[in-house]
Amino acid sequence: MNKVSQIGCACEKPGSNYTEYRSSELGIDHSNGRYGEVTIQQCKLCQRIWIHYFVEYESFSKSGRWYKGIVSKKDRTLITPENAVEYLESLEWYVYGGSFFESTGTFGQGKLNVD
Repeated sequence: MNKVSQIGCACEKPGSNYTEYRSSELGIDHSNGRYGEVTIQQCKLCQRIWIHYFVEYESFSKSGRWYKGIVSKKDRTLITPENAVEYLESLEWYVYGGSFFESTGTFGQGKLNVD
């Protein structure tokens, strides 16, 4: 399990509309036909790097869901759109939310509900 401690930065607070990131698209995860959008975000305040995973099924209302977790600099180069879910599931904690969960953000760990 990848250990990442919380440091109290705004970027790790669930439910905040925190927008102080530098973002870059990593690509689309086509696993199981899900078309998950994978983005790398770096907090402008604490400089930590996050992996952000978003998926939505257009034929189902309230299906949008996202997950984000902190990535170490050494792991950053290993992450691909195809292994992003597995990486997030390996973390000690992540933040998730979206219309599927009727949540603007909450802490979680373990299996992601992306299919």
